[in-house]
Amino acid sequence: MKPMTSSTGPRGAGRSDRVGAIVLLVFALLYGFEASRIAYSFSSDPLGPRVFPMMLAGALALLSVIYLLRPGGAEPWPQGRLLAQSLAIPGLVLAAALLLEPLGFAVAVTILVTGVGRLFGASWRLAILGGLAQAALWFAVFRYLLEVYLPGGAVFGM
Repeated sequence: MKPMTSSTGPRGAGRSDRVGAIVLLVFALLYGFEASRIAYSFSSDPLGPRVFPMMLAGALALLSVIYLLRPGGAEPWPQGRLLAQSLAIPGLVLAAALLLEPLGFAVAVTILVTGVGRLFGASWRLAILGGLAQAALWFAVFRYLLEVYLPGGAVFGM
């Protein structure tokens, strides 16, 4: 059986990578706009709090444009279980973002990583352990190395 390509696949299947690149580019531009609005007073930090989000927005925009302009055929849209998994990941990220303030960084990241682990076939035990390890690692990186305040939420009361 011949594999589906942009010319043999269902109508519009060859545009899936372009649509994804455009969505990421729009997100990068909106993220960069919001990052540029971060207000800060003069402090000992010469760069200020805008630099890291602006760098992320710039990198995402650059990679989106490269992906958008790259030649070659596109893969067809996923179907069935793979489509459900692909849609569940942004849903988990959105849930973690919404739970960040009320539950805190550690709980939100644990839920996110546990959910993604389960989507990729990890057992509940390994997914939860991975979620706890990632939450602890990223909390330590942001809090102690980067000195970024992270919400403790109702669970830790910080």
